[in-house]
Amino acid sequence: MAQLEVRNVAKTFRLGAGSRAKTVRALDDVSFDIERGEIVAITGPSGCGKSTILRIIMGLETASGGEVISRGMKVTGCGYDRSLVFQHAELLPWRSARSNVAFGLELKGVLPGVRDVITDRYLEMVGLSHAADRLPHQLSGGMKQRIGIARALAIEPDILLMDEPFGALDAQTREDLQNELMEIHAKTQKTILIITHDMDEAVLLADRVIIMKAGRVDTILTVDIPRPRGQLAGLRGNAEFGRKRLALWERLHATEPATSATSVTPATSSEAA
Repeated sequence: MAQLEVRNVAKTFRLGAGSRAKTVRALDDVSFDIERGEIVAITGPSGCGKSTILRIIMGLETASGGEVISRGMKVTGCGYDRSLVFQHAELLPWRSARSNVAFGLELKGVLPGVRDVITDRYLEMVGLSHAADRLPHQLSGGMKQRIGIARALAIEPDILLMDEPFGALDAQTREDLQNELMEIHAKTQKTILIITHDMDEAVLLADRVIIMKAGRVDTILTVDIPRPRGQLAGLRGNAEFGRKRLALWERLHATEPATSATSVTPATSSEAA
């Protein structure tokens, strides 16, 4: 059984009121699976429904149709089997880094002694044990995002959801955190679903890349690069990286729907060559 199953999910929004009201379809028959331990990226143009499907998977929004299955059960709201990392860390400003990491554990009812052990483990995993007592305003942007990742991991979810987590960072910090995320994945084998606009990031991080357009899954692209993959700078000369990045670019810029004649397999198939 897949770790996560998205089945024929649709989402419509009603805008306006009265005679001027109109219905907008944000998602239309979206389906895909994520296997245990897999990293999957979703990419596509702005407004294609990437963040909407992530919020439905997390349980922050309800689907207008279809369903999401996590651990064999239908998702009807938020749960500790899923955890979300935002584009901005959204740390509680009056809490220290350690206290922010521990916040989800408090809500979960974990006993203080156990909570401290788990919190320290994930602070060490993101390399911020030395900054545990600092308040958010004393942390850099990259440090805040590391704390956000540690907080999400601390509740030990089955799947880690990430909504453009590195999009607001400078290029060097972004590459550092991409590398750290791959190291965390190697240590934990956590299942990860990440939303990104960055083609390099999608091919670097993911085992599969889901390309969305106009609220639908256009193509699913498999990335056959062995792990560990190393840094992005080194991969740019890798032939497989180049092929998959080109295939991704072509689908993102294509005007026709994906068919069996295109350079990658359409979303009706399980993967792309």
